[in-house]
Amino acid sequence: MDVVGLISGGKDSCYNMMCAVEAGNRVVALANLHPGDRGELDSYMYQSVGSEGIEMIAESMGLPLYRKEIKGTPINQAFDYSTTKGDEVEDLYELLKDVKEHHPSVQGVSVGAILSSYQKLRVEDVCRRLGLTPLCYLWERDQEKLLADMLRNELNAILIKVAAVGLNRNHLGRTLSEMSPLLSKLHAQYGVHPCGEGGEYETFVLDCPLFRRAIHVDESEVRIGLSLFAGCV
Repeated sequence: MDVVGLISGGKDSCYNMMCAVEAGNRVVALANLHPGDRGELDSYMYQSVGSEGIEMIAESMGLPLYRKEIKGTPINQAFDYSTTKGDEVEDLYELLKDVKEHHPSVQGVSVGAILSSYQKLRVEDVCRRLGLTPLCYLWERDQEKLLADMLRNELNAILIKVAAVGLNRNHLGRTLSEMSPLLSKLHAQYGVHPCGEGGEYETFVLDCPLFRRAIHVDESEVRIGLSLFAGCV
């Protein structure tokens, strides 16, 4: 089926698209929600750090990109979501509605959720209202094995945010391949999620088999957040 890929710029959304293509689907468009001028948002739903690079990913994949600013806030935080005016989930509804209007053939949505039921249930609610099928190939997979699969399948991503014990600003800009041994060690010692599902780190994909050409980072800056461990590039 024709699929729209929800992308944050991170490894999970890109690898889920790779899985969708491997399963015989065709990614025909990309969709992204961004924070606008507000910078990084504190959201359980969306990764906003790295949103400045989303257009480069779309260009590398040669696909149309649909974007919408996140105007809503997490008003409805109940486990089972129902339509709530002004909630950030409704921004996703409007975004995917726009994609569907421009690409009537789209039947599925690639979703990189791994462990967050909060996120998955809300995406499923939006998809149900729009008659779309959510494709969550990474859901509840063993994170150590999943990370190894990503690396084995040539997904090249760098860390752009760290917020966990054992991770610091010196790890920003390092590739997942370089960081994998340390992440495994931190998982064993402190229970750090290997794929960062506890918010321990965020990534940005520079290359994968879906890209026509790789993305190169020429310069960067480090910003220190409010958390003792938080830093982003």
